[in-house]
Amino acid sequence: MMPSPLSVSRPSGRSLTGLIHGPEDGTPILYIAGAGTGKSMVFGEDLLDTRGIRLITMDRPGMGSSGADPTRTPASTADDYRAFVAVALGVTNPTVPIVANSQGALFGLAAAAQGWAQTLVLASPADEVANPSVRELLPEAARALPDLVQGTPDAARDLLGSFTPHAMRTMVLDGADAKDRAVYTTSAFDALYQTALAEGFAGDGGGYVADTMMATTPWPVDLAAITTPVTVLFGARDRVHSPDHGALLTTRIPHARRVVVSEAGGALLWTHSGLVFDMALQLPGSPPETL
Repeated sequence: MMPSPLSVSRPSGRSLTGLIHGPEDGTPILYIAGAGTGKSMVFGEDLLDTRGIRLITMDRPGMGSSGADPTRTPASTADDYRAFVAVALGVTNPTVPIVANSQGALFGLAAAAQGWAQTLVLASPADEVANPSVRELLPEAARALPDLVQGTPDAARDLLGSFTPHAMRTMVLDGADAKDRAVYTTSAFDALYQTALAEGFAGDGGGYVADTMMATTPWPVDLAAITTPVTVLFGARDRVHSPDHGALLTTRIPHARRVVVSEAGGALLWTHSGLVFDMALQLPGSPPETL
């Protein structure tokens, strides 16, 4: 059963809407979902009760039922997440483990830079494609969007604004290998994904456009200032999120470690949910770089 939405008001008058999944007395973990997906996107649902975890999700500004923020930045988005978590937990200055997936990685890193992430797990994170060292590793086709965003931002906004939930779903399925596609096309996952995509592209899709514009320009986050323990987690079969499975990204973040799961792909968050929770909660036992 889907939990009841929680709405939080910001000083500007905007509202933020999200969900809290799992037992009321569970250990809170904030989940920052990937591109074009709203508060309904979750992972590890079958583990929440047995592991005693409260998974907190939120529609980013302009998505789902959260009001748009025309001046949104990665830092302001992290501030919104912090304000939502504070109300959800009934505390003033929350410090929680964070799991950020795909394009949500930028906002997870912004939260870590602000100092309120207890731990940060970047699960199949999208890389900083505008970074020159990363760009050199990208195939030619993958350079087109970040080059357009940086060179002709208005044209990029128009292009991204024409995207639809159906187009996003098709792109994800087309880019997945057979094993990941089998995960994404199960009836339960597909229903969840389509619901989350409808939230992510709510209204005119402005929330998705803002997310993608921020993710494909140079990230205004001082990665070197992050003191939070960070785990960069990839599946070895993942050919979508990073050209080097986060190797370069890991070197740019102090106290970061990289773990590559040999039998996993881009769907790692859903095929290895227990591992993700273990890393977010820093349970005993430090896995090697390759599992």
